[in-house]
Amino acid sequence: MADFTGDNLTGSRFERVDLSGSEFLAVNLSGSRFRGVALSGSVLRGVELGNVDINGEIENVTVNGVDIGPLIDTELNKRYPDRVKMRPADPAGFREAWDTVERFWDQTVARARRLPPESLHEPVDGEWSFTETLRHLAFATDAWIRRAVLGDPAPWDPLDLPWDEMRDTPGVPRDRAVRPSLETVLALRRDRMSTVRELVDGLTDASLSASTEPVEGPGWPPPRSFPVRECLLVVLNEEWEHRLYAERDLAALEARQREDADGRSLPA
Repeated sequence: MADFTGDNLTGSRFERVDLSGSEFLAVNLSGSRFRGVALSGSVLRGVELGNVDINGEIENVTVNGVDIGPLIDTELNKRYPDRVKMRPADPAGFREAWDTVERFWDQTVARARRLPPESLHEPVDGEWSFTETLRHLAFATDAWIRRAVLGDPAPWDPLDLPWDEMRDTPGVPRDRAVRPSLETVLALRRDRMSTVRELVDGLTDASLSASTEPVEGPGWPPPRSFPVRECLLVVLNEEWEHRLYAERDLAALEARQREDADGRSLPA
């Protein structure tokens, strides 16, 4: 087991490194960035946690003796009243949830269209660009609906974009260099969203409570059976969360555009 005591590792990069079970004593992590990091089961004592931005799944997290998960959930539901619709219990609820997803994404795409096309390829704070976000959602639909539920072992489109931490998998595309137009990506999105629409419109109590048949071959998810309900909930969660990320980043891009316009209007 490696032992780093008194070493200066400032600016180090750890990628695909297994640090499970590690111990950090009197360590300075100020300004560090964590992405796609598994922290379940961690214990933090005597920490200084200020000016910290956390986005992720928060469950059974106790801060100073208080489980903050329910508090966060309640606050998010206050901010976004439609969020509770993303955990439906019956076929009608899934149809209503997808109605909500379609309505909100129509508004977000309309907002994106008001920006210069090149801005939609700009990452914000190291996150995906707007078009990359749409490509990832196409991948999520292909993975959890077309592969897991509908049984297509290789449903991928060349523009599909897996999450960054997913290991390269034979047959699964991951082209971060391509710059398709918004209309090209939206055509793919419309096709994949229509697939979900057709599925939820045809849901019955029996089909919703069923489980999928394992799909063999390389890809995601792995070849095992999943509850159909779970697959649909994954897609709803992806659609909801990534739209919020997109709205956040569009606001940043709009601010950049205003700053550039103000700069050009200043006298020389």
